[in-house]
Amino acid sequence: MEFFIASVAAAGWAIAIAAAGCGIGQGIGLKAAVEGIARNPESSGKVTVTLLIGLALIESLCIYALVVSLILIFMHPAKDAALMLLK
Repeated sequence: MEFFIASVAAAGWAIAIAAAGCGIGQGIGLKAAVEGIARNPESSGKVTVTLLIGLALIESLCIYALVVSLILIFMHPAKDAALMLLK
């Protein structure tokens, strides 16, 4: 039972850290893109496309963390035993 609680807590912390890291990374990337467009407005098309691809890759890392967290929570081997103890 304690291992199940620990894995659920770890899953929660993992998604929180991943979301915070992705948010910080996206903010830094957006800041750099806006500064680049402000310096050279003619390059806005290329910068925007590159920014969107980069943001999609950063967001996919957060989605991977969510998938791993859900696997930790719902596919845990001791899940059935822990749920039986709660009933």
